[in-house]
Amino acid sequence: MKSINIASIPAVLIFFMSVSVFADTEKTTKEKEVSKEFKNQTHCPVMGGKIDSTLYTDVQGQRIYHCCPMCSTKLKKDPDKYFKKAAEEGALFENIQTTCPVSGEKLEDKSAEEKQVIHHDDVENRNH
Repeated sequence: MKSINIASIPAVLIFFMSVSVFADTEKTTKEKEVSKEFKNQTHCPVMGGKIDSTLYTDVQGQRIYHCCPMCSTKLKKDPDKYFKKAAEEGALFENIQTTCPVSGEKLEDKSAEEKQVIHHDDVENRNH
């Protein structure tokens, strides 16, 4: 009996060490996600080229600039795809929403620095 218990000690230690390492890796990844800094949009979310400030599409309270007229059609077809891509890249779209989508109340006018991107799937973190 004692030989079985002694033999199992290294296995148990290895298990706890691997769990600890995995937990640290997961924490580091989450910290990086939280600390991601968003910057104003400079590239088209569809084609990746530089944006043309005269070409834009308004979607879900956000003004999304793009590089050419063809990108507007693609953006309207699947806006969630491009919102997700922009969030992963840290791109911040221009918030043009003036009323709350839930209550219909007029939103406070905020300076450009206070405006933030509001994703339709981020209900818990919305500022009204």
